[in-house]
Parts: sequence; structure tokens; C-alpha cells
Amino acid sequence: MKHIPFRKILIVNRGEIAIRVIRACKELGIRTVAVYSEADADALHVRHADEAILIGPPAPRESYLNIEKLLNTAKETGAEAVHPGYGFLSENAEFAEAVRTAGLSFIGPSAEAIRIMGDKAESKIRMKAAGVPTVPGAEGIETLAEFEEAAAEIGYPVLVKAAAGGGGKGMRVVWKKEELEEGIESARREALNAFADETLLVEKYLPNARHIEFQVFGDSHGHVAHLYERECSVQRRHQKIIEETPSPLLDNELRAKMGAAAIATAKAVYYSNAGTVEFIVDPTTKEFYFLEMNTRLQVEHPITELALGIDLVQWQIRVAAGEAFPYSADDFAPRGHAIEARLYAEDPANNFLPSTGVIFKFNEPRGPGVRVDSGIATGSEVSHFYDPMLAKVIVHAEDRDTAIQRLQNALRHSIVHGVITNVDFLQAILGHDTFQMGTVTTRWVEKTFGDWQPSPNIPLEALIAASLADFVQPAAAIKDYTSQSSSDPYSPWKSASGFRIRRVK
Repeated sequence: MKHIPFRKILIVNRGEIAIRVIRACKELGIRTVAVYSEADADALHVRHADEAILIGPPAPRESYLNIEKLLNTAKETGAEAVHPGYGFLSENAEFAEAVRTAGLSFIGPSAEAIRIMGDKAESKIRMKAAGVPTVPGAEGIETLAEFEEAAAEIGYPVLVKAAAGGGGKGMRVVWKKEELEEGIESARREALNAFADETLLVEKYLPNARHIEFQVFGDSHGHVAHLYERECSVQRRHQKIIEETPSPLLDNELRAKMGAAAIATAKAVYYSNAGTVEFIVDPTTKEFYFLEMNTRLQVEHPITELALGIDLVQWQIRVAAGEAFPYSADDFAPRGHAIEARLYAEDPANNFLPSTGVIFKFNEPRGPGVRVDSGIATGSEVSHFYDPMLAKVIVHAEDRDTAIQRLQNALRHSIVHGVITNVDFLQAILGHDTFQMGTVTTRWVEKTFGDWQPSPNIPLEALIAASLADFVQPAAAIKDYTSQSSSDPYSPWKSASGFRIRRVK
């Protein structure tokens, strides 16, 4: 680096992505400003940033989504640029425009690109004009009769989904005509609640599809490149669980075709900065179709970084400062295989209900080829206000089989006490023959693990940890935790000192 792109960046996010951006900024010599809600006063991203500003109460709309407060914070702290991370305001065209109007650099694409790709109907029209294959469907329809006509022409099953949607919200699969009206009403309610827009479109639903996305990167000089694919077929209700690169499905010919389509997609909206073009692929015919474009950094970006040896966040910052992105896919020779698993505070055996509470103990796995992007530490509190993802466990190895084994071992040595996690569920997926053969489709998890329950064999160390929780938890958590236990003030379980002796037969 001959110069520092910015002197100070405001990060308008929280958790592991905020820490990820802070780490990239430190390596570039850039100071960082974090924002936090009252619920995040002791959060890790607050401790890691050079400055931290209280932005409001726990509710996101009053803190992390409050555009006026965020812009005032940027002005008051002297930040020159704003990084949105992912989620929250990362794909909000109004926010991107407001940042630039305020004289700041938005570390992301133009507001116009965000707006176009955020409208599923308009983006699909753009892709058709650009020659990118799209899923057969219909946009701009409103009445039940129009939906019935379109569905009959496409052929059931169909997918009814929000035009302004994303993240799997406002989407319903309709298998036959008799279910269509209910599916439309349900999707509209969810779309209105999630996006304040009940506009829907209908598409052909491919029940045995693979979900494959391409990382793209553009700059303000007109250059756009793709940085290969990530497979995201392991998902539940359109929410990704495990991602990997390269895809077990693609050969060089199909990879080249999809990469070219991804570049055409980005060029159609004059895209600059990091983005992801998502496709669905018919594994039988190898036909692929444009699904959507995420106009931001993806949760699963680390596997691309490990496979290519590139820091995507640093390049986001450099491109936002006006630098040219110097690479194309031909400049990289992807190395080995990388897999990421999302570690959530949730109970897969109880309909994936979120689990909240204090993390009494958190140990990250370590070892060759293991990376953990985390937003928690021992003593962190998992709140119901925010997404329950705790960490991402990412591995890289010379081949896919070794990467799977390495990820299984890393998860086995991930210690999280205090909340229920999905670690056993992840292990069940990784150990399944279908996953190990690389033939998973987007409906596989729901069909295979619909009634999943964890093994009844509880490891001895888990029993020991549970029995000692009162003694090993951080002092800050003891008061709150013990106030909910025994009402006897002299109970030994009220104290974090002392011990009990019990003869074990």
C-alpha cells in the first residue's frame, strides 16, 4: 500500500461482521468507529474498535437502522466512509444515497444498483435484457386470476415470492392450484411485514435444484470480475447452513458459463464493489437460472478468501476509495477446498427456536486450516433482539474429504456453554452420506432432518461442564443467573466459590 484509503471508517453493524471489518481496517492502518445499542454495551466489536458510540436502545429500528443517528455519528467522529457489513442497512438504497449525499464514501455499490437488484421483478427484467438465463415466471401480476393463469402456464410446483424480498422471507412453494390463494396471502403478509411491500411474483419451482452463487467484484473504472463459486445448497427454509467452494457439481465448462453470466449480471447495473450473483442449477440437465443478486458482502465470503488467498474486505475499502480492482478469475488458481458452517444459538430439536442467555464458556477451535469468525467471547450475552448466529467455523484443506473431516474435528472442539447451539445438527449433516457424496439439493435438509433429534448419548465433558456452570461462569453473569436459582440465600449454589464432594460408584 502506497497510501491509506481512508483515515477513519464508521462500521454500522455488530457482531462478527463488525469485528471482521475492524480487522481489515487495522491491517490497512485505518481507525474504526463502532456503534452499539444498549444491549451491546459489552459486545466484542465495541472493545475491538478504536472508538465506540452508543447509538440507541436495543431495538434495531432505534439503533442500527436509524439512518439519521448513524449519519450524525459519522459527522461527529470525523469518519470519511461507512461500511454497512451485511444485514441491517447493507442493501438499503436510501441509506447508501444518504451516505453519499452527506459527503461520505459508502463501502458498497451505488444506490441505483442496490435498488434495481432489491426489486426482484425489475432485476429479472434487466437480466432477460442482458441475456442471463432466468427462471420461467411472471412479474407485474396482482389478482388471483392472473396468478392462476401464470402458474398454469409455468406448471406446478411454483414459487410465490416477494418482489422486494431477500433472505428467504415472503416466499411460499405452491404444489397445486388449490394451495395457490393461501400461498399468495401468506407470502403477502410476510412480505409486507419484512419489506413494507406486498408485491409478489411467481416462478417455476425446481424441487431438486442446487444453489450456487458467484462472487463478483467491480470497480468505478468499469472493470468487473468473478472470483469463482460457492455452493449453498445445504439450507433450511431458504436459510443457508453450510457453504463450500468449489462446488462438487460444476465442471470447468459449466463454471465458465456461469461465471460469464455473473459478470454480465453485474455489468447490467454498472456494479462496483463486492457482490454475489446467485443461481439455481438443475443437476440433471445442468441448466442454470439467475435467482438474485446480493449487493453486499456475503456471510460466507471467508471460504472464497481461503481458496484464493485474497482479503475481500480490504478490497471493498480500496475500491470504495477509487482504486481499480486489478484481478480477474484467470489471475487465481483456487487452492484445495474450503467449507464454512454457521454456528447458531438455536435448538434444532425444537423447531430451531433461538436460545438466549449468557455464554459461560466459549473456546474457539484451533489448528491448521481452521479459521473462526466470531462475535462472542466468554461472558457475552446472546439477546433476542438480534440474529442468533454466534460464529462461523471455516476450514481449508487440500481436498474436500479432508476439509469435511477438518470441519467435523473443529466443531467437536468448539465449546459453547450457556445457550443451546446447532453444533450437533451440523455434525449430523456433515456425517451424512449424501453430503459426503456432494449430491445435496436445496430441499435435502428439510426432507432428511425434518424430525431430527440429537443423540441421547451426552458426552461426559458436557455433563461435567453443566454441573460446574455456576463455578466457571464469569462474575458479571453470576448475579443474574443465580437470582433465578434457589431462593435459599445460604444455598451453596448461590456462591461461585467452594465445592461439593460426592462419592461416585
